[in-house]
Amino acid sequence: MSLGAALRVVIAEDSGLLRELLARLLTENGMVVCGQAGSLPELLAIVDADPPDLVISDIRMPPTFRDEGIEAAAQIRDRHPGAGLLILTHYPDAAYAVRLLKIADRAVGYIVKDRVQDTVRFLEAARWVAAGETVIDSHVVQEVFRRPRLANPLDQLAPSERQILALIAEGRSNSAIATHLSYSVKTVEKRVTSIGQTLGLPSVEDGGRSDVNLRVLAVLAYLRQTQP
Repeated sequence: MSLGAALRVVIAEDSGLLRELLARLLTENGMVVCGQAGSLPELLAIVDADPPDLVISDIRMPPTFRDEGIEAAAQIRDRHPGAGLLILTHYPDAAYAVRLLKIADRAVGYIVKDRVQDTVRFLEAARWVAAGETVIDSHVVQEVFRRPRLANPLDQLAPSERQILALIAEGRSNSAIATHLSYSVKTVEKRVTSIGQTLGLPSVEDGGRSDVNLRVLAVLAYLRQTQP
């Protein structure tokens, strides 16, 4: 996407009503909906013909209503690596989040459909993903936090660090987290560094990643350990 150009989006959703709602919402906020699909084959054909900046896809679509959104993400990232991938789901299933993040650890998002009702948050997620960031719905993180584990790496984190980690996974910046928790930005930065060190993550300099994407690795590190 060139500097200043409108974000070009393809929407994949089998519900025509929701698809039109999404299209209207995105258009009214300065984006260009350059394609709409109701099934996996239709989505892939549209993206192959004219790759967009961002694909917003339901996780379950025809023909099987199982995990077409994940399959679409895999094929699109392989063939069109520049396209962002924002997957919508009814239920915050951590297993799907793990599969998605194994496919792509940048320019990818996994959020529940209820977020569409919160216009500001939904549009933020879309723009963050299109810009190359990673967004994981806080409901997914909360589901993981509630799971009893024999060896939970998050047990090593202080409660305040766990709270910050949940906000990080939503894609929030250090300044946004500081405002939300009434901390100073410097305090948040120190605790983000501590989280990375505790979980054995590489530094920003070592990994060559943006600050937000690197920090989301902390969530992914635990999500992967929750799988059998």
